[in-house]
Amino acid sequence: MDTPNSAPLAGVRILDLSRLLPGPLGAQYLADLGADVIKIEDTQGGDPVPPALRALCNRNKRGLRLNLKEPEGQAALAALARSADVVIESFRPGVAARLRADYRNLAAHNPRLVYCSITGYGQDGPQRDAAGHDLNYAACAGVAEQTGCGPDQPALSNLPVADILGGSLTAVMGILAALYDAQRSGRGRYIDIAIAEGLLAGAVVPLATLNARGDTRPAGADTLSGGLACYGLYRTRDARYLALAALEPKFWMALCRRLERPDLAPLHRNGDAAQQARVRGELQRLFGARSLAEWLELLDGADCCVSPVLKLAESLAHPQFAARDMFVHTEHATYGRNVHVASPVKMSGFQFAIHRQAPLPGEHTDQILREAGYGEPDIASLIGRGIAL
Repeated sequence: MDTPNSAPLAGVRILDLSRLLPGPLGAQYLADLGADVIKIEDTQGGDPVPPALRALCNRNKRGLRLNLKEPEGQAALAALARSADVVIESFRPGVAARLRADYRNLAAHNPRLVYCSITGYGQDGPQRDAAGHDLNYAACAGVAEQTGCGPDQPALSNLPVADILGGSLTAVMGILAALYDAQRSGRGRYIDIAIAEGLLAGAVVPLATLNARGDTRPAGADTLSGGLACYGLYRTRDARYLALAALEPKFWMALCRRLERPDLAPLHRNGDAAQQARVRGELQRLFGARSLAEWLELLDGADCCVSPVLKLAESLAHPQFAARDMFVHTEHATYGRNVHVASPVKMSGFQFAIHRQAPLPGEHTDQILREAGYGEPDIASLIGRGIAL
């Protein structure tokens, strides 16, 4: 029988040394599932992520500031590692070792420690030291070339898929697997996550085309990027868009019936690119003749895989998401009012909640150091000398 509201990762302690988006968001996913995540920042600039994004990537964590360039700061991290289960860091290769915050040093204090490094290209290879951001990793992985409406018009995305899919989620997968093994074996593991590799591993659709044809199709020409008229975005009369994804014949037939265009039924996924372009043009003419609201009314109840392309503010008011409690509203003196998306992981016996908003830098320093065995005079000394803040 399920225990009411028992968090699946309760009792797991994670030291989050990462910054910006991939590591902090991955650590937050684990915090949302009940892990005690301690966000450790330096005593200078700290995590440079903008406050609005910080609020959305660091909830349910506690905050500590340590100067890891000083031996006493390094000793404090080692003390924390003795009772930790996981460490997450996103320094460039070699930096953690210089700070004595690497796996070899910390695992010497705790053999059960699971240690995850997140970098753009991994701990070795010719690009290990290269700087980069989401767009660079997507470009390196062959994903940016596959994104857009045509080969001469690659698209930028405001959803950083490399950081989140290649970084955050790949790291969480590795951490949970190693954590499960550590509980069985008593031995931790070192996890080397390269964001570019994580995204590359997700490029299965263009890879299938490459395997089948010897090359990928250019952006805008493959099944999911615009090569088929039955799968694409169509502009309505009021400059909104409908998303059509009628890949299966039954959905296409349902659409043709609702449109009263039986002549289009045989042209579903048949014919060459020129014919598909003609079908696409006819669909655009049809969809462009009515407003989005008119189309939603006309297609109501038709099981044909057509959806409105919503703005994010509209998604936040969508009854489907509301019915599944996907939004939490918070107010904070520093971060202001924010809408949070709840954990998308729903399971029996557990109810997501925001127990803490994102910590201010060093908000819980005293509390965390006490838990690590430091007395009040020692804590006061560390803070007074700027080693902990």
